[in-house]
Amino acid sequence: MRHTKVIIMGAAGRDFHNFNTVFRTDDRYEVVAFTATQIPNIEERKYPAELAGKLYPNGIPIFPESELPRLIKELSADEVVFAYSDVSFNYVMSKAALVMACGADFKLQGAHPTMLKSKVPVIAVVAVRTGSGKSQTSRKVCQLLRAAGKKVVAIRHPMPYGDLVKQKVQRYSSLEDLKKYDCTVEEMEEYEPHIVNGTIIYAGVDYEAILRAAEKEADVIVWDGGNNDMSFYQPDLTIVVADPHRPGHEISYYPGAVNIYLADVVVINKIDTASRENIDIVRKNIVSINPKAIIIEAASPITVEDETVIRNKRVLVVEDGPTLTHGEMTFGAGMVAARKYGAKEIVDPRPWVVNSIAETFKKYPHIGTLLPAMGYGGKQITDLETTINTVECDSVIIGTPIDLRRIIKMNKPSTRVRYELNEITKPDLNEILNTFMKKHGLK
Repeated sequence: MRHTKVIIMGAAGRDFHNFNTVFRTDDRYEVVAFTATQIPNIEERKYPAELAGKLYPNGIPIFPESELPRLIKELSADEVVFAYSDVSFNYVMSKAALVMACGADFKLQGAHPTMLKSKVPVIAVVAVRTGSGKSQTSRKVCQLLRAAGKKVVAIRHPMPYGDLVKQKVQRYSSLEDLKKYDCTVEEMEEYEPHIVNGTIIYAGVDYEAILRAAEKEADVIVWDGGNNDMSFYQPDLTIVVADPHRPGHEISYYPGAVNIYLADVVVINKIDTASRENIDIVRKNIVSINPKAIIIEAASPITVEDETVIRNKRVLVVEDGPTLTHGEMTFGAGMVAARKYGAKEIVDPRPWVVNSIAETFKKYPHIGTLLPAMGYGGKQITDLETTINTVECDSVIIGTPIDLRRIIKMNKPSTRVRYELNEITKPDLNEILNTFMKKHGLK
């Protein structure tokens, strides 16, 4: 019987997981290639034989997504599976049109076939879009569970930008582990806050192997989702974070809308900085497709170390990279702090950007006068440091989830922004988690 030849479109995360869970051991299919986008330096590698399994002794090549039409033709692909996240419905269907015009079927894989079953209860914290506030929500969930005396392990959505074999299963329990695994800025932004708060966190490539390791030391597993992807594990409680600064995205972005359909709880975050009109639009859209979901309204109030570094100063605002890039936000916590504490001027970094940082602005022109904290490897971190230190400003606002000064030397005064989740309405997360723990015999 002829194999169905498959190309998987991805960005070094969901694509590898879908392969591992659906295709790796199914000899009815032959995955002939991955394509990669969103993340630099992923293409022109291989998904290694050590991870690909016995059906793929030579591994599977990874190509830039721009080569997809050529690959469909030359590899005689029957199906193209779309397997990355945080994109509009229009974007998904534009890719579908291209694939179908090239002669292949276009496929999206459902949530449940790719969800692994855990032996311990799982809480999934996912989002509608990148930058909605999922990270502080997952931190709050872990904090409340630990306060109840539970052993909590967080498992983070993949960001495998290095040696995939070495990254098969990663366990982080100290800041030294960030150096051990040679983490990028993007990885540190997600792992470091958990570590500092005392939560063990796992990540990597093979999420079944990761799950089996985490189960051995957890009463509860918290799936800490990335972008707006669906959970890799079958959840016993699904908490979705929505952003009223982007009303309508909860029903028009893939796969964030899937998360809304699957939600047990939806947290409408940032109500302290969003208009009531936008909050109500988001609430109405949630109810229209999932009327059974519990809706919590929450704020993410910010604090800074030293407001005098901002007040009446010409400031450079450094924001979380993915939030500004494929998250499409035009501001983040750093800009909120600049406005709150009376910055004299937001300095435009574009006249001073260098190398890979300049390329980021070309690819994402909507970023404007903010500086995304891009750091997909040592060279890009150096480019970020050079840019920050060259910009003519009085001071720097660090709006990223980690303290950039730990990895970058800054030649001007700086202050860091912090933000935590604060639920405004009832029931709140503590009440919901108490009900969850009783249901699963954890009280």
